Amino acid sequence: MVSLKKMALLTLGFAMLSTDGMAQTTRREYNDIINIHLTPGAPRRHNGCFTDMGSWMGFTLPEQAQPTTGFCGPYSIYYRHWYARSLVALQGGTMQERSYCPGEVRMALTRDGATIQESLQFVDARTALLTIDNPSKRQLVFGADSVSRKMQLSVENGTVLIACHGGERVMLTFPEPVRVAKAGHNYVATVPEGMAHLTAAISIVTQDTEASVQQVHTASLLANPEASLKANEARWNGYLRKVIRPDMPAKYNRVAAKSIVTLLSNWRSKRGALFHDGIVPSHAVSYFVGCWAWDCWRFSAAMASFYPELAKDNIRVMFDYQQPDGMIIDCIYPDASANNERDSKPPLAAWAVNEIYEHTHDTAFVREMYPKLLKYHKWWYAKRDHDKNHICEFGSVDGTLVAAAWESGMDNAIRFDGTKMLQNGPDAWSTDQESVDLNAYLSLEYTLLKKFAALLDEPFLLPDYRSMVADYFFDKKDGFFYDRRMNATRDFVREAGCEGYIPFWANIATKEQFAKARKLLDNKKKFSTYIPFPTIAADNPKYDPKGYWRGPIWLDQTYYGIKGYRNYGEGKKADAYTDQVFRNIEGLTEGAPIYENYDTHTGKPMQASHFSWSSACLLMLYNDYGK
Repeated sequence: MVSLKKMALLTLGFAMLSTDGMAQTTRREYNDIINIHLTPGAPRRHNGCFTDMGSWMGFTLPEQAQPTTGFCGPYSIYYRHWYARSLVALQGGTMQERSYCPGEVRMALTRDGATIQESLQFVDARTALLTIDNPSKRQLVFGADSVSRKMQLSVENGTVLIACHGGERVMLTFPEPVRVAKAGHNYVATVPEGMAHLTAAISIVTQDTEASVQQVHTASLLANPEASLKANEARWNGYLRKVIRPDMPAKYNRVAAKSIVTLLSNWRSKRGALFHDGIVPSHAVSYFVGCWAWDCWRFSAAMASFYPELAKDNIRVMFDYQQPDGMIIDCIYPDASANNERDSKPPLAAWAVNEIYEHTHDTAFVREMYPKLLKYHKWWYAKRDHDKNHICEFGSVDGTLVAAAWESGMDNAIRFDGTKMLQNGPDAWSTDQESVDLNAYLSLEYTLLKKFAALLDEPFLLPDYRSMVADYFFDKKDGFFYDRRMNATRDFVREAGCEGYIPFWANIATKEQFAKARKLLDNKKKFSTYIPFPTIAADNPKYDPKGYWRGPIWLDQTYYGIKGYRNYGEGKKADAYTDQVFRNIEGLTEGAPIYENYDTHTGKPMQASHFSWSSACLLMLYNDYGK
């Protein structure tokens, strides 16, 4: 029998857990998760929206200073324009409250003293359902607030259609007995008195055949909207239950939830030359409407913990464009003419596949990917090893240094200052320096490919170059990892930067090397900064706080640095550094979106908002915390 004292302690313990994480696995507990307040026409740029299920349309919440009486949009994520200021606006209404929680936006309106509640949720890639609760049962009238004059508006069989160039169009369908009529460059939808609840559908399609199929699908959805809405809530609560930990502070749980929301707001369904669903870097930026290779590997590694099926497609979408020689190209778009085939990206695909396997034990997916990964691994040694010493270099297909820097992922990194290009073959060039991060990635990839071969009972005949890497790139004088020039003396490129963290993340360095490197890593003037592990040592004369890869914090590199501490038995120190990240990034535990990079010394956001790879790395830091 449990004593009263023990029972009291247990009760207290559960109460403390519920205060932080235990009760935080439903989406309504993450209200106002990200600030997406933006009324179209406001004097500032579009900065992210509510979107879900891979849809190519999104919505925002109206600003208090520029209110409208409905959710703003839809916004075309592909064409970067607004269809309307608000497609479904309550005539004579006044906006009272609005909020954004994972997978849902909500709004409270008043009209003649009565309160109307609205909710918008995506139920598939083409369709969002708008639920309207009208307890007063008074007659309501809806119309669009400012349909774009660039669009054509028509009403056909009770459905409002708004078409733009390129064949994309939005369809708005109300249920019976709502009456819908065209009114100039607008529509009027009259909800009869006595109707306390209704659900309308807002859909986006890209061609006539999709429109006819969508009409049938919409009719089915509106016949039983509750089933789809319940499935949507269960889906989002399921994501949270898979990730949120009861032992974590509530603010950290909010970071995890925000990371999930950001990743899934950047989910785009297959379109044009994108043959699988994938995750884009940021839906808030016009040039990020495609998929990038090493970005996708990170996204999939993070999503493996809560949405492995999408994580798989996010890898497939890049391998759809694997070249005959094994190369994975830099980036792909719905319009394939925009693809970049001039370079690849760092080889992290096997790591992403392994993360999926560790969460799912899906050997079928490993079997599907293994020959493709093997071919890609061999490509590096065939096309990026200039002197055939089994140590590879970043490079390009066209011989340009800019594409070679892109291939590293660190576009303007200080370590490439003064670098020249060397030709390996008709379509293969290398930089004149061997890069420590590339060869550390390849070493980890070899380990994982060997693991996959054993899982699949496949012969594994790749030569093993792993033992060559750590000692070769470690400078005993400085106690740090550097690139090396391909000159007669193989000089170290002594610009201490984030590439030096990768051997610790890949777990190929010795304990002695880690002990020596800590003198730099724990130095507050170099890498142990306000936000830890910048892209270049903070005391480097070339350090530029706004210099893209020449100083600011990129959270993938911070993640590598912190994970390195865990790999070498320093879990408490890794947690302390993670605390610095979560505590010091401006707005991270509040409503600010997650950004592309941050100021090292202030934590202020920089570049693109709603950024996927920062979100992926924050989620992986969260998952690792305390372990």
